[in-house]
Amino acid sequence: MAHIQGKVPYLMDLFKAIQELYQEKQRIDEVIAHLEFLSANRTGLGGLPDAPLATRHRRGRKSMGAEERLEVSRRMKDYWAKRRKAPKAKAQSA
Repeated sequence: MAHIQGKVPYLMDLFKAIQELYQEKQRIDEVIAHLEFLSANRTGLGGLPDAPLATRHRRGRKSMGAEERLEVSRRMKDYWAKRRKAPKAKAQSA
């Protein structure tokens, strides 16, 4: 019976810790709800319009520089030149 009495303070401490964590969780939930409310009312869409450009995600395709366009153009010319040659080689062997 002595070992059971020794565990009671431990269980009370555990119960107290759980209660404190639930209270902290409730406070955090309230702060999150308040911040979400402020954020939604600021833009009407739920996002922050004043976010730095580095954190904003761009939509659509990435723009290419002149060098990149030339490289793609060269690759596509090579690709289509090979494609045009391929059917003729197959037709001649048939």
